[in-house]
Amino acid sequence: MTSELQRRHDRTSFFRYRPYAKQAAFHAQGAVHDERLFKAANQVGKTYGGGFETAAHLTGLYPEWWSGRRWNRPVRAWAASDGYEDTRDGIQRILLGEPRVREKWGTGIIPGAEIYDWSLRHGVPDAISSLVVRHYTNGIYDGLSTLGLKSYVQGRQAFQVETLDFVWFDEEPSSDIYGEGITRTNATGGIVFLTFTPLKGMSEVVLSFKDCPGF
Repeated sequence: MTSELQRRHDRTSFFRYRPYAKQAAFHAQGAVHDERLFKAANQVGKTYGGGFETAAHLTGLYPEWWSGRRWNRPVRAWAASDGYEDTRDGIQRILLGEPRVREKWGTGIIPGAEIYDWSLRHGVPDAISSLVVRHYTNGIYDGLSTLGLKSYVQGRQAFQVETLDFVWFDEEPSSDIYGEGITRTNATGGIVFLTFTPLKGMSEVVLSFKDCPGF
């Protein structure tokens, strides 16, 4: 019984997320702005906040306190980071659980019971290339959301073609990849959000947010 209770606890961290003020403000502004940047120091919850928002949109299980963007249907999305290992050890770990322990997949921020399927990435141990998640609107199941996991090392061409509802960039992308992310959401009126520490200084991407409210 104790083991089963622990298993259920580990697979439901989504429902225990309580954002601190900066995270809450970042989420809320999604209802107003199509582009957002959560810029802060390392290890202060940027990626975890981005992961929670991604999980909320994929599942439609928005908490009562949520005042950000909502979808009342399944969504198509991407999440991307610097390299394949960075995407695996950052985004994938937050969303799915410890990458190197398959028994832990389902203990990330996406509720384990709502993970429908995943596809493994060839050539990168324990990395996934896509994730399929059950979506609910007002508590009623209405289909499957999809998330593609990508890496900046794939280059701008790998960020073309798709039509998406949202894109999450964890770590700073180049300006051309960021521009492609925005283009992917134009047809849907979707959103793009970034979570990173500005280690590249006043880059073109950072400067595009220079006169905006900070998070």
